Amino acid sequence: MAAELVEAKNMVMSFRVSDLQMLLGFVGRSKSGLKHELVTRALQLVQFDCSPEVFKKIKELYETRYAKKSSEVAPPQPQQHRSPEALSIHSSYDRGSTVARTSISTTNIDYPALYGKYLNGLGRLPPKVAKPEVRLVKLPFYTTLDELLKPTELVPQSNEKLQESPCIFALTPRQVELIRNSKELQPGVKSVQVVLRICYTDTSSPQEDQYPPNIAVKVNHNYCSVPGYYPSNKPGVEPKRPCRPINLTHFMYLSAATNRITVTWGNYGKSYSVGLYLVRQMTSAELLQRLKTIGVKHPELCKALVKEKLRLDPDSEIATTGVRVSLIVVKMRLSVPCRAETCAHLQCFDAVFYLQMNEKKPTWMCPVCDKTAPYDQLIIDGLLSKILSECEDADEIEYLVDGSWCPIRAEKERSCSPQCPILVLGSSDVNGLLPTPNANGENGKATADVVDLTLDSSSSEEEEEEDEEEDDDEEGPQPKRRCSYEKGLVSAC
Repeated sequence: MAAELVEAKNMVMSFRVSDLQMLLGFVGRSKSGLKHELVTRALQLVQFDCSPEVFKKIKELYETRYAKKSSEVAPPQPQQHRSPEALSIHSSYDRGSTVARTSISTTNIDYPALYGKYLNGLGRLPPKVAKPEVRLVKLPFYTTLDELLKPTELVPQSNEKLQESPCIFALTPRQVELIRNSKELQPGVKSVQVVLRICYTDTSSPQEDQYPPNIAVKVNHNYCSVPGYYPSNKPGVEPKRPCRPINLTHFMYLSAATNRITVTWGNYGKSYSVGLYLVRQMTSAELLQRLKTIGVKHPELCKALVKEKLRLDPDSEIATTGVRVSLIVVKMRLSVPCRAETCAHLQCFDAVFYLQMNEKKPTWMCPVCDKTAPYDQLIIDGLLSKILSECEDADEIEYLVDGSWCPIRAEKERSCSPQCPILVLGSSDVNGLLPTPNANGENGKATADVVDLTLDSSSSEEEEEEDEEEDDDEEGPQPKRRCSYEKGLVSAC
């Protein structure tokens, strides 16, 4: 069986594009792509799905091709020009055929080594014409260790709306050890993972992850969980779906056995590509530690930036003498002041909270200016970090023109004591007119009645009711009296 596989691989390597397309079409696989891509699919077919029918088809295509080629050549090739390797390749097919065949020299091709590269998607034959490839954006929380399968287009095999695209690959012993020896982020979830990423087939720029409609991923006959939709509370707004890498590790064979992945997707006109990667998933704490190591901006550079922002503009009629920066964001004091280099403001946000937020729902938007703030553009403000350690009792500071700063502390609450006389309407001393000066008052000023607002209203009402009852007992019932105001009367305040 091993000898037949080697012979089948050698025959496939000698096929032309038309022969490769006929072989792939015979087994119902995609026939599109460059020659090296077709060779890759055919070699995978020989290794994993080489049934007697497939082997017979390969032999038929091989004999047909060399029969046609030999008929076009007038003089047959001399026997001495045929290498021993070529003789061994074609010896099993010379029986029953008297037509001379041309030789295929294989002395410079190491088929097992070449196939080992194709098996894991780690290499390609150098194409004659450089074709742009689909690229995926780098994800801060995923560090790529190996590329198992480069982004490959999902090609529909029929006119049906629901399509299936299979993929077969195997892990190397080194990759298996990396997965087994990695730490657990949570029970059952390793930090080193095999992930599937899907994006639009667009070579103009790096693409973000984007799922096709009706997506389902099956690994070795087990369906993987795919992130669901975010619920939308707004009427008429479609719910959004977080498109993240799909972890396939827990359903894979962590051995030399081959793994089969089947992607089910909806064919609605848009073209998608899939890629397989061996990655190490990072946590927000690890990204924060990395940012503290390589992303701290020196205080003097931050001070120079403050001077640049507050520099007098001769063309402007308004001179800025200072700018305030809050030390409290989202009701929490900053612990690691951070902002993006692309941001134009001096206000910082907290790096710890920002990374934790993007770990759960990656948006990478600046909470201050609502512009993109990717991880590789983040910096830690060294000047503001120094200020936070020196000024612990202030919630806000102000940067001055010369780059210095001063704390702005919260003002004390103003006294609630009244600053002007308060007229008590309906009292026995006021009959709708301003009180007359009293000789007992200081400097001849009238003494005004003051209502203490700190007293309980219920207690004051009870006292008034008791006074009214005493007056009623002494003087008898009296008609109700209205408060009359004269024209021109103003408030005492």
